[in-house]
Amino acid sequence: MNREVSIKKQSRSMFKRTAAILHLWLGMLSGVIVLVIAATGCLFVFHDEIKDIVYDWRHVEPQTADFVPPSVLLQKVKESYPTATPSMVVYQDASRPAAIAIEIDQIPHEVYLNPYDGTIIHVQNMETEFFMVVERLHRFLLLPEEIGKQITGIATIVFIIMMLTGLVLWWPKKRKHTLQHLKVKWNARWRRKNYDWHRATGFYLIFPALLISITGISFTYEWLNHQLFDLGNIGIEAAAEELPSFQPTDKVTQLTAMDKAMAGTFEVMNDSGMYFVWDQGDGLPIVTGAYPESYHFDHQSNFYFDPESGVLLHTQLYASKPPGLKLQEMIYGLHTGQFFSLTGKVLAFIASALIAALPITGFLIWIGRRKKAKK
Repeated sequence: MNREVSIKKQSRSMFKRTAAILHLWLGMLSGVIVLVIAATGCLFVFHDEIKDIVYDWRHVEPQTADFVPPSVLLQKVKESYPTATPSMVVYQDASRPAAIAIEIDQIPHEVYLNPYDGTIIHVQNMETEFFMVVERLHRFLLLPEEIGKQITGIATIVFIIMMLTGLVLWWPKKRKHTLQHLKVKWNARWRRKNYDWHRATGFYLIFPALLISITGISFTYEWLNHQLFDLGNIGIEAAAEELPSFQPTDKVTQLTAMDKAMAGTFEVMNDSGMYFVWDQGDGLPIVTGAYPESYHFDHQSNFYFDPESGVLLHTQLYASKPPGLKLQEMIYGLHTGQFFSLTGKVLAFIASALIAALPITGFLIWIGRRKKAKK
C-alpha cells in the first residue's frame, strides 16, 4: 500500500516537474511576442471610442433626408481617383460618414464621404493611421503578413500551452492551501508579492486568456475557423438555411443594380446601424449586409441580388443562420470584448493588460531564482 502511494506521489511530482520545464522554456521563447501581442491588443480594444474623440471626420450632421445611392458615392471616388476600382460601399448610422476602400499607388486608403450629398470629407492612409499600425503590430509584428501571422500564431499556441502548464503548477497539493494560491500576500517582500501576483492572476486569466487566444488564432488559421463552425453546429442534423451555390457568369454589374440592392436592404432593415453593398465581380450576385450597430460586426443579415437587374435572389437573415455561422461572425466581437458591449470591452482591456504583465512577472521570478541559486 505504501509503495503504491509512493509511486503516485512520484508520478505527480514528475508531472509537475515536466510542466515546470515546459512553462519556463516556452515562456522564454515566446514571452516578448506575447507581451507585444497583449499590449497592442489592450491598446486596440477602445480604438473606435478614441477615434470618435480624436477624428472629427468620423461624424456628420444627421439629416432627415435619405442617403444618396452607392452609385453616386462610387462616382465621386472615381472622379477624384480615376485609377481606383472600388467594389464596396459601407454606410453607418445617420450621424456617421459612408466609407469606400480603395488603393492609391498600391497603398490602401479609405475614403469617407457625406452620405447625404456624396462630398468627400476625408481620405485616410491605412498604412499610417495609428490604430491600423497597432493592429498590424498585434497581428503580424509589422512583418510581411504571411511571415508575421505565423510567428504570432505559433506564439499564441505556445501561450495556450503555458496557461495549461501554469494551471498544473498552480494546483495546490492540499485543498486547504487553495485560498493561499488565489491571493497575493501584500505585506511580504517584493519577490513573494511578484510570485503571488503571477500565480494568482495566471489562474484568474485562464478562461478569458483561452477565449482571447483561440478566437485570435482563428484569424490566422482557416482550419480553426472551420472547426469553430463545426463546433457551433454540434447536435444539429442539418444547418438552418444553407446559402445557395452561386457560380460565376458573364453578367456585368450595373450601378443601377447596386442602387436597387442597397435601397431594398435599407427598406427591409431600416433600423440597422451599419450596412454594406459589395460587387463581387465575375458575374456573381451583389451582396448587401446589415448590422444592428455601427462598427459592430456581429448579428449580420445578408441579401443577394442579380448583378444586372438588381432582383433579389436570396435572403439570409441573422436569425436563420446556423449556429456555427453565427459563431464565426461573432469571433471578432468575442476577441475584442465588443460582443458584450462596454462591459466586455472593459474586461478585455483588463485581461489584455494582465496577460501582458505575465511574461514580465514570470521573468522576474526566473531572475530571482537564479540569483538565489548563485548565493
